[in-house]
Amino acid sequence: MSLNLPTPSVVLAIGAHPDDIEFGCGATLAKWAAAGCTVHHLVCTDGSKGSWDAHADTAALVVTRQQEQRGAAKALGATGECTFLGWPDGELESGLRQRWEVAYWIRRLLPTVVLGHDPWKRYRLHPDHRHAGLLAVEGVVAARDPHFFPEQALPHHRPDALLLFEADEPDHVEDVAGFADAKLAALHAHASQLLSTMHIDQRADPAEAARQSAAFEERIRSELVEHGAREGVAEGEAFKLLTEL
Repeated sequence: MSLNLPTPSVVLAIGAHPDDIEFGCGATLAKWAAAGCTVHHLVCTDGSKGSWDAHADTAALVVTRQQEQRGAAKALGATGECTFLGWPDGELESGLRQRWEVAYWIRRLLPTVVLGHDPWKRYRLHPDHRHAGLLAVEGVVAARDPHFFPEQALPHHRPDALLLFEADEPDHVEDVAGFADAKLAALHAHASQLLSTMHIDQRADPAEAARQSAAFEERIRSELVEHGAREGVAEGEAFKLLTEL
């Protein structure tokens, strides 16, 4: 188990849906942003199925979720780009076209560190998370080698490290003590997901909604404590670290 990378100059976090990045590595991004790192977000899907309302206007939901993602990035202190690839929610594939797009953004943004889902996590239910993780890994491979996608007319770029969140076998921790509030603020920016993802029903009795909100906050803080304990720090986020890129 290793602890803390040097603060990178530029990072690119790749998530399947709006809010995935904040759940997976929000406190780490907030820590790095506070230290002067340029933090970019790349969201692979449009988030159009992120509602339990069978009658929801999915086109409006896409717009809402993009606005929420930008607000979440701001809550983390991120100053980089928020890019949306726009593939239909639930239908993401890790094909050549998608790999082309991810490699393009790695070459364009020149991140020192790339973060993404662990595509090899056992018993993962959501296919978008698996495919987004594969795209992060395979996008790094394509971006680093000059003979992949030469039509992009961009110099090839090799990041120094790849951090996989939701890791099946974590071996690295980022000490994020002091950044839990930023992570929570970013998650709460995804207001359309309060019920379906965070189990906070704003239509409930105010006391019950407050209880649900407190339970969600406790869950997030407990996870940070659990991850930090792997390396003896008060709060952490755990990853699989790959450096031989």
